[in-house]
Amino acid sequence: MNVLNKDNSIHLLNQTVRLLNKKTNETLMEFGLFSSQWTILYCLDKKGQLSQTEISHYLNVERPTVTRTIRKLEENGWIIRTKGEDKRENLISLSEEALEKMPSIQNKIRTFENEQLGNLTDNEIDTLNALMKKIMKEV
Repeated sequence: MNVLNKDNSIHLLNQTVRLLNKKTNETLMEFGLFSSQWTILYCLDKKGQLSQTEISHYLNVERPTVTRTIRKLEENGWIIRTKGEDKRENLISLSEEALEKMPSIQNKIRTFENEQLGNLTDNEIDTLNALMKKIMKEV
């Protein structure tokens, strides 16, 4: 593959991600959430209680961005922030309210994902996932 095609690939990937984020925001609007907030809720749902640093590393997002998003989620009752053993460390977990709403949100997201990926075969989705994981390991 020549350099021009690689440049185009990254541009296309960025455009795809921007479009999917926009549509994810529209999907989550009824819950009062944005895609950036959903990624943190999803992370906590899958992994359980985490420190802000662990969330930042998992999502590949800078700490100040995670801190702002967590603050907003806490203000809106989605998460609970507690002090860890190290007083400088905050541990984040889903609130009871969030745990109750997660199945509805997940169903809405699952429907959205099926709509967005519906024209791909199972093999194409497997390939897409494998390629994204490979890119992330190389970055």
